[in-house]
Amino acid sequence: MAEKACVKRLQKEYRALCKEPAPQCVARPSSNNILEWYYVLEGSAGTPFAGGYYFGKIKFPPEYPFKPPGISMTTPNGRFKTQTKICLSMSDFHPESWNPMWSVSSILTGLLSFMMDNSPTTGSVTTTVVEKQRLAKASLAFNCKNIKFRNLFPEYVDKYEGQQLSEKAVPEQKRAEQASEEARLLEQIGNSKGEVNKPEPQRDIKNVRRQSFPTWVLVLLVSIFGIVISLPLLQL
Repeated sequence: MAEKACVKRLQKEYRALCKEPAPQCVARPSSNNILEWYYVLEGSAGTPFAGGYYFGKIKFPPEYPFKPPGISMTTPNGRFKTQTKICLSMSDFHPESWNPMWSVSSILTGLLSFMMDNSPTTGSVTTTVVEKQRLAKASLAFNCKNIKFRNLFPEYVDKYEGQQLSEKAVPEQKRAEQASEEARLLEQIGNSKGEVNKPEPQRDIKNVRRQSFPTWVLVLLVSIFGIVISLPLLQL
């Protein structure tokens, strides 16, 4: 059972977060337990975590803010083990270094900063840059399978569904462009065939046809031939 001071403090911090959200961080309490908070960290640009959305939990003790919370991460990330408490100065791993003036906002900012670092700690893992980038790309899809995530962070669910629609639209657009290009090529080929098969214009018949032999010339030649043949008969 949370102490009255704890509940009052967490309610105040939630109102402050709603008014002024921490950069790259979103946190909300569970609807049925004010001591159980969930967060989403957005990977910083220029790091292997860029484009990633990292879902996790903060478990506050009833004595908060006089005792530190436990912090864990649910989304595979390549930096911390999942479902395992993370060791940092603002967590219950180090109650001796806890400052009651720290808030949910400062806890998340510190966690995000520590995540971008490579310092080993309890609950950390060692992975390659390529692996971290792969996990970042798959993080939102992974989170959207979690009921708690979907209920508490519907804006990220909408973001994921929008990405899915965009990814489906790109292939369809490419197919439409390809079909348009194929139609254009077929039209060009059809025009080329039409030009090849197009009959050549007929030449002027008067210029191609041999000129007919004049009839009067034929008559003259026959007459001369007949006279030549009849000359010997006349001499008789």
